[in-house]
Order: sequence, then structure tokens, then C-alpha cells
Amino acid sequence: MTEKTPDFLTTLETLIRDRIDSPIKGSYTSELIAAGQKRMAQKVGEEAVELALASVSGDRGETIDEAADLLYHVLVLLHSQGIELADVVATLASRHKA
Repeated sequence: MTEKTPDFLTTLETLIRDRIDSPIKGSYTSELIAAGQKRMAQKVGEEAVELALASVSGDRGETIDEAADLLYHVLVLLHSQGIELADVVATLASRHKA
């Protein structure tokens, strides 16, 4: 993991929020949000299955690509419901008993 990892996720969250607040014609993110919760949830499910299958194939690059797709779609779904990654991270941290 690089130091830029959290910075890019913050950038991605900002872009997603911007597309929710100000949709842009031709933007995949805007189109996905406009399609509604059911479509966003469907994409999360599809990407999760694709990640699982890629991980079994042993193709590292494909697994990374599918993990990126899943993370993106999860963030869009969460933000469409007013949930930020920080909310999820806080829950994960509260479950960690160090």
C-alpha cells in the first residue's frame, strides 16, 4: 500500500459526491446514480461475483481490476445513501480489539 491510497479514495469520494450533486451527461457515475438504488445494488453484486471468480482464476491483474470495480461501485452505492467511507472505516475500527 502506498501513502497515496487514502488520498485517492478521498478524491474518488469527492468526485462521486459531485456527480450526485451535479450530474454530468455522459458520466458513468451520473448515469449509474440516475439508474437508482436497484441498479447500483445490482452492480455491486455483479462486481463481487466477478472479483470472486477472478481470485479463483489466479490472475492477479484481473483480481486487482475486479477489486477496483467493486470498491468503486460500493462507494457509489454508499454515497447515494449519504454514507461515507469514513463511516465504514469507523465501524471496522470499532470491531478491532487491539
